[in-house]
Amino acid sequence: MTPIVSLALATLFLIGSHFALSHPLRARLVRALGERGFIYLFMAVALAALVWMIVAWRDAADPSPAWVAPLWWWPIASGLTLFAGILLVGSLFGNPAFPRPGARPGPVKRQPTGVFAITRHPGNWSFILWAAVHLTLSGSLRNLIVAGGVLFLALVGTLAQDRKKERLMGEAWRDWEARTSFVPFAALLQGRLRWRNAVPDLIAVVGGLALWALITSYHAPLVSPLGDLVLRVF
Repeated sequence: MTPIVSLALATLFLIGSHFALSHPLRARLVRALGERGFIYLFMAVALAALVWMIVAWRDAADPSPAWVAPLWWWPIASGLTLFAGILLVGSLFGNPAFPRPGARPGPVKRQPTGVFAITRHPGNWSFILWAAVHLTLSGSLRNLIVAGGVLFLALVGTLAQDRKKERLMGEAWRDWEARTSFVPFAALLQGRLRWRNAVPDLIAVVGGLALWALITSYHAPLVSPLGDLVLRVF
């Protein structure tokens, strides 16, 4: 088996295991392992898939890509990555929505603020943006496999999450959907939320900056001199 085939299989395993554990197998595994045991299993499977992907990525040959983004796009891509980092870190704290289906009855009383006012799925959108940005930067086969797989998983998984919570929570989740937006900034542009509500808190900004700096420092040597340009601009 060639490394590129291994990379494709690892990506398919990540996608397939995520959907299988999130939907048809979740209820039975929770009954057997308990909520915490299921979470540990979910994390272990995801980690195994990621390790497999990293090993296959490093081993895979990377011939000339079908496209490489022009120089002017790299600073924009870096800015989008920074925004994705802020969404990801902000999603880890203070989610006013339900932590899981059935956690508590009734509608969400708190107003969406910070990254949750930007989109009700800030964590998932961080991966959507990360994958979309990487697809624009390089048309190499291994990048198309990984970024394309992550984009599919994050986008389809987020849409499925809304449908599942509508089914399990009913009016409580539909009320939350009415006050927030799936697409970033849509609720703000439609006037359903005030723009001042969408200012990310300090933890999201500082954490997002730290994550962006880490990612940039890792990528800069790989794309030099393009990485040097990004570092100079930001």
